[in-house]
Amino acid sequence: MNQTAISSISPAALLAVLQAGETHEFLDVRTPPEYASAHVPGARLIPLDELNVEAFLAGHKPGTPVYVLCQSGGRAARAIELFERAGCEDCILVEGGTQAWMDAGLPVHRGVRTVLPLMRQVQIVVGSLSALGAALALLVSPWFAILPLFIGCGLLFAGITGACGMALLLARMPWNRALGQSSHCCTPE
Repeated sequence: MNQTAISSISPAALLAVLQAGETHEFLDVRTPPEYASAHVPGARLIPLDELNVEAFLAGHKPGTPVYVLCQSGGRAARAIELFERAGCEDCILVEGGTQAWMDAGLPVHRGVRTVLPLMRQVQIVVGSLSALGAALALLVSPWFAILPLFIGCGLLFAGITGACGMALLLARMPWNRALGQSSHCCTPE
């Protein structure tokens, strides 16, 4: 893995780049429902779990900046690591992702929100499993305390590494994939 620091850009600085018309590529690596609910104009959707780095790089002109964002930055950083492993050093992380872009009051394309954002889904599942495990430990058997312990360890791991297994699992669920279109794929036709 590349140990160099990931280059980054603030949403306001990126807006200036976009408005200047400089040559660039702009990727959003969130899930299709997240992208459909709100996305930065000009961002191309390629979900992280569908990202084919080699196919993307086949059409990439070396030296052209590739701005990468997700909801808050974690998935975009993982995408950039994949690009760097493939030898592409042109990627730039959009600091704070789409959320920071919206918080700054910058323009977004809004669609119809049909699915809860991925991190809210994670919070609901983790909270439900933790509460269930604690209730079962109190009411049925203390052995059920293993469930909230396991969930807590998963949260600790996610916080330390930035990789959330629950988010990756939920992103693959059918309600997080179906949009009626598959124009986001980067594989050659």
